[in-house]
Amino acid sequence: MAGDEETPPLLILHHLPNFKLSIFPLLRSKYTVLDPLDDPPHPSFHPLSKAARLMLCTGPTPVTAAVLDAYPALECIVGSSAGVNHFDLDACRRRRLRITCAGDSFSDDVADYAVGLAIDVLRRVSAADRFVRAGSWPVMREYGLGSKVSGKRVGIVGLGSIGSRVAKRFESFGCTIAYTSTKQKPNIPYTFHANAALLASNADILVVCCALTDETRHLINVDVMAALGKSGIIVNVGRGALVDEKALVEMLVKGEIGGAGLDVFEREPHVPRELFALDNVVLSPHHAVLTPESMGAIDDLILANIEAFFSNQPLRAEVQLDQFDS
Repeated sequence: MAGDEETPPLLILHHLPNFKLSIFPLLRSKYTVLDPLDDPPHPSFHPLSKAARLMLCTGPTPVTAAVLDAYPALECIVGSSAGVNHFDLDACRRRRLRITCAGDSFSDDVADYAVGLAIDVLRRVSAADRFVRAGSWPVMREYGLGSKVSGKRVGIVGLGSIGSRVAKRFESFGCTIAYTSTKQKPNIPYTFHANAALLASNADILVVCCALTDETRHLINVDVMAALGKSGIIVNVGRGALVDEKALVEMLVKGEIGGAGLDVFEREPHVPRELFALDNVVLSPHHAVLTPESMGAIDDLILANIEAFFSNQPLRAEVQLDQFDS
């Protein structure tokens, strides 16, 4: 690590007020941590922040051009989120900043959750739980049938780190896998479809797990949902705005699609109230990534990348900004 014990390297913390990591105390013991939310603030925050070269951005905290302007010496941002839609990527490119993300830290957990949501919707697990807890079993005797999971056609929107793991899990159920992505991937055995509507027309389960960009916002629109049909279900573990939420609610209420498992929403933490009464919808508070194991993995990755930056070593899970349209 560069520097010495008398002058620990400067580290900017950029986080929402209620979003903190367990490693914050450890960071404060190793670095000169500059947190604009500290009360009282660091006595030398203003001059030191102008010289800070590294920022730690936790969760989905927005990184705007105005935020970057406050730190003129910034060279690198270590992120803890799987996505980068909270970054002003044009501003980062102009500054030639290096950015890291969560990489594969959350991928297994999110893939597990996606499959769990699909099983829950199709087999009506949460709805059955409510049925029993409400005391309806002795009274009504019978409970409506769910739908078989094995052998279903699974369409995956975004065959990246998470999507590829979703595919492998559904393969064990004997499901047929197809996908759409920005381009067809070499040496992949799954059927490629050029767009989401075509994929949906050949799927029973549509799993949405691609990155949110200007191009993918509302990628899952009315046409895609209509192609999925009355027996098809949507599972969204990506970002809420990947799906046209208003259209989704309307089609679910009208019975024009079969159901949905949603971990993400357009206006979090606000969820459309119309969904609360639908037994074919399973709702989750953006927790697909959260397990003790995934939190430990992201802590380790953050610490490794901070150490790597100050030691002039290669960064892990570095974002290639040229992959995103400017």
